[in-house]
Amino acid sequence: MTKVALVTGGSRGIGAAISIGLKNAGYTVAANYAGNDEAAGKFSAQTGIKAYKWSVADYDACAADAMFHKLTREQWKEVIDTNLSGVFNMTHPLWGGMRDRKFGRVITISSINGQKGQAGQVNYSAAKAGDIGFSKALAQEGARAGITVNVICPGYIATEMVKAIDEKVLNERIIPQIPVGRLGEPEEIARCVVFLASEDAGFITGSTITANGGQYFA
Repeated sequence: MTKVALVTGGSRGIGAAISIGLKNAGYTVAANYAGNDEAAGKFSAQTGIKAYKWSVADYDACAADAMFHKLTREQWKEVIDTNLSGVFNMTHPLWGGMRDRKFGRVITISSINGQKGQAGQVNYSAAKAGDIGFSKALAQEGARAGITVNVICPGYIATEMVKAIDEKVLNERIIPQIPVGRLGEPEEIARCVVFLASEDAGFITGSTITANGGQYFA
């Protein structure tokens, strides 16, 4: 059976590591990206993985954090649409084909903040917690059809976004909260995905893989 993987946000950060990991494991990979044409083109040239542009929410997510009393409806909706509705948008069109083939893997990347919450990120934490509930419920529907549905919750990972945080804040406020004493690497999350995507993981479904260096125990 041909192994095909679709990775959303697959040309940068954790998504790029996942795309490369799946390609190395023998999958034909399609990497989705939302807007950075230059980064996607560079990624494709370096890896040979084709990148396809579309927004899983039809518009960009709001990147700015805001305390709840300052959160606008637009900020709420944009983050929910990307991080929660986007999971539905990407999974629903493929679900019927998985059921017909009696095989499929749905792996969603949530966040430590979907497990423990985070001040200033009510919208993001709500969406990522929703990803966990989505996966647990859908896993029950897919089990008899040979489809597994799991979710991974990374902690602080050494992506461009995290490494852009002020070094003093990173070293004095963030890393000290991580018992292993360092940021995670994107490849460490990718290895979780490659395993969950494999036939070896057929008995694992509805599970939440916590990959945060011991910062939070679910």
